[in-house]
Amino acid sequence: MNAKPQRTPPRVPPLTRLTVAETALRLLNEGGLEKLTLRAIAQELDVKAPALYWHFKNKQELIDEMATEMFRRMVTSPEEPGPDDSAPWRERMLSANRRLREALLAYRDGARVFTGSRFTGTEHAEQSEAYLRALLAHGFELPQAVRAMATAFSYTLGFVIEEQGVHPVPGERRDGYDVAERGERLADYPLAAAAGTHLFEEYDEHFEEGLQIVIDGIAARYAIR
Repeated sequence: MNAKPQRTPPRVPPLTRLTVAETALRLLNEGGLEKLTLRAIAQELDVKAPALYWHFKNKQELIDEMATEMFRRMVTSPEEPGPDDSAPWRERMLSANRRLREALLAYRDGARVFTGSRFTGTEHAEQSEAYLRALLAHGFELPQAVRAMATAFSYTLGFVIEEQGVHPVPGERRDGYDVAERGERLADYPLAAAAGTHLFEEYDEHFEEGLQIVIDGIAARYAIR
């Protein structure tokens, strides 16, 4: 009698920093940053939690790698290429920060992952080099270019942190941010009540206007057209 052929077990991808980070980003959208643990990631990868410590000493190191992978995906996305090197500096800054916001909004707590993270690769340096070179070509001095780039980045990051505090992911709204209910609760403070619409609605328009204010301020500060 012929022996019954044994079934080949499914191939498990090798455990690397990248596979762990990719799994963590997938789980991030399910429960957010607070519920993301090394234990949960290990369970998803069907390994023991100590196996992850070969790659990451702690959760912050993992978050650094997650932020790096988010950045890699942003700069390699073919869907919305940035402006070419000859584009005006305003257009370049607008494009870069729009793409950053879009990338952060793709993940629950995406902006919180980016906050204070240290990129582990060099892709960000390549992008920064091109960005700064373009600003210098339009009349900025290096310290001015660095401050302009960092200020716009900080605006976008802070904006999305606040935006995701209300809408953790598109289509989901946290309890307590109903504008009409807020208006009734603050009826004795009519200006503060009316501000609710401008604070917690129409985020796309508010982001664009705020970013234009930042860029106008940069242009005025450094007298660069």
